[in-house]
Amino acid sequence: MSATGLDRETGQRTVDASRLVLRKYGRTFHFASQLLGPRHAENAAVLYGFCRHVDNLADEAGEPQAAMAALEAVRQSLISGRAEDPWTAAMLSLKAATDMPLAPALALLDGVQSDLSPVQLADEASLIRYAYQVAGTVGVMMCAVLDVRDPRATPFAIDLGIAMQLTNIARDVGEDARMGRRYLPASWIGDVPAADIAAPDLALQQKLRGATQRLLALADRYYASGEAGLAFLPLRARLAILSAARMYRAVGREISAADYRSWDRRAVVGSVGKAGYTAQALLVFVFSPRLHRRNAVHEATLQDALAPLAASDG
Repeated sequence: MSATGLDRETGQRTVDASRLVLRKYGRTFHFASQLLGPRHAENAAVLYGFCRHVDNLADEAGEPQAAMAALEAVRQSLISGRAEDPWTAAMLSLKAATDMPLAPALALLDGVQSDLSPVQLADEASLIRYAYQVAGTVGVMMCAVLDVRDPRATPFAIDLGIAMQLTNIARDVGEDARMGRRYLPASWIGDVPAADIAAPDLALQQKLRGATQRLLALADRYYASGEAGLAFLPLRARLAILSAARMYRAVGREISAADYRSWDRRAVVGSVGKAGYTAQALLVFVFSPRLHRRNAVHEATLQDALAPLAASDG
């Protein structure tokens, strides 16, 4: 059996395809995954491949109805435990091999499906709930992938996923607007149509700068929490995830250096920068005792906005 739980030949094809997807679409995570042990790296690549498959179903279907139907088919496959498409089949095998809970994958589908309608988030709580659905859930699934069984790790993993998604939103303000999506809350900038953000006037540009600065400050709170829980990870995974977090957080610094302008440009951190942040993470890893002590207390208020989701799950 392969690391995915599939037969050896099928499993290896899935792992190879997943690595290609990770290298193409998730350069930061691919860079960091090289610090993982072989089995964890394979399983993380398979998880990324499934998440990318879900995103592609939403973005490439052409019609929202077709995308919704395709995502519902994935949902039913996960629930039934039987899948026709290779990505969902690999996810089911990974779930079985790692004892991964089903709920986070279903919540991920909820978040991706919400993007099929025009997105106009109302407030900060809605923003945090969305970030949880599409990225905090991945943090929970990564705990299973990395053999983390201590339940104290889960809220920190969620926070790190939320932080990374908030960075994504700050980076892609203009790109999202051109897709009819406005994730910056109305409570921050007013009930501005996404079309206006794609080509903002001077007054709106100032609002976007202020909201993006606020968004990155919020992300920093979640990054700090996420890093506080890294001690629950295995040693190599601890360094890999710290490196990924530092590289992702650096995107926010690039946005800040551009005066929080991301409606007509996209901040990136190049390979040299990634190498530098990995070296920085290594120093922190070696000389910071807090990364190796499992005594962090999670700040529960960071996840107050998720209470309605827990209630809807019963």
